[in-house]
Amino acid sequence: MAENDATPTVPKKCGPYISSVTSRGMNLVIRGVVLFFIGVFLALVLNLLQIQRNVTLFPPDVITSIFSSAWWVPPCCGTASAVIGLLYPCMDRHLGEPHKFKREWSSVMRCVAVFVGINHASAKVDFANNIQLSLTLAALSIGLWWTFDRSRSGFGLGVGIAFLATLVSQLLVYNGVYQYTSPDFLYVRSWLPCIFFAGGITMGNIGRQLAMYECKVIAEKSHED
Repeated sequence: MAENDATPTVPKKCGPYISSVTSRGMNLVIRGVVLFFIGVFLALVLNLLQIQRNVTLFPPDVITSIFSSAWWVPPCCGTASAVIGLLYPCMDRHLGEPHKFKREWSSVMRCVAVFVGINHASAKVDFANNIQLSLTLAALSIGLWWTFDRSRSGFGLGVGIAFLATLVSQLLVYNGVYQYTSPDFLYVRSWLPCIFFAGGITMGNIGRQLAMYECKVIAEKSHED
């Protein structure tokens, strides 16, 4: 009896959202699907804002959806959101970098609100020139990272995402898929990397919160068992 009492209990791995889900792979799929639909929703809202302000122009034959957006934009943004949201907590685990802040959904919602505000400013606020707009959005984007992330891995991934996304945008515009009004950075707007950086940080925070929520649910289930 004494030996049995002294045997340490091994914590269960973080896994199911519901009792019938026990596979870690299935949990990744669930998180990926949630992140995909969040990305699709944000893409529809933000892209509609850009189109209404004539910042982004699509050829007339592709503006066929109810949200006045090319059909491929939401799925691409949803897929990118899922990859980013799963990559951030994975990098945190591998690098062993602790979070600077207490993670909670209210903080994540504030981060989303700031990101939408940055995108809104890029389309609505009139600046004297593109350089002033770009510097302002860069400061706001870095401020978003400092307020809601403040991790080196988050900053590095945000910069990498901004670079790759801007490069893809350049290729799409070059091939005539769509265009930006008054481009000043090759074929796109110079402030576009700031939007991609802020978007990467935002989806990373959502992905981290979903991962922590999963662990919290399993910890509570293990405690009950």
